[in-house]
Amino acid sequence: MADIHIHREHSLGLPKARKVAWQWAEEVEKKFDMECTVIEGDFSDTVEFTRSGVNGTLVVAADHFDLQAKLGFLLGAFSRTIESEIEKNLDTLLDKGAAAVKRGASAAKPAPARKASAAKGPARK
Repeated sequence: MADIHIHREHSLGLPKARKVAWQWAEEVEKKFDMECTVIEGDFSDTVEFTRSGVNGTLVVAADHFDLQAKLGFLLGAFSRTIESEIEKNLDTLLDKGAAAVKRGASAAKPAPARKASAAKGPARK
C-alpha cells in the first residue's frame, strides 16, 4: 500500500474553497470513476473519495487543502504518477479560484443555482 499526502495553502476563504473542492470532486468522479461524498462543516468540509484500489479524504478549510489517500497494492506501483496528477489538477483549480478572487467578487457574476441530481456530482451529507 502507498500513501499520498498533499497539503496546499490558499487565501480563498471557505466559501470559494468549497467551490474549488466541489469542482475537484466532480472532475475526479468523471475522470477517475471515483465516488465522492462531501461532508459540510462550520469551519471545514471533508470530501471522501473512493473507488477500487483508492480511498481518501480532502479536507477543505478557509486557508488550506489537505488530501490523504491510500492506494491499494496494484495502484501503489503508480503512486508518483497518481500523486503528480492529483497535484496538477488541484493546483489548476486553486489557481483558477485565486484568479477569481483577484478579479473581485463584485465584478463576478453569481453562479447559477445548482439543482440536486442523484445521477451527477458528489453526494452531500
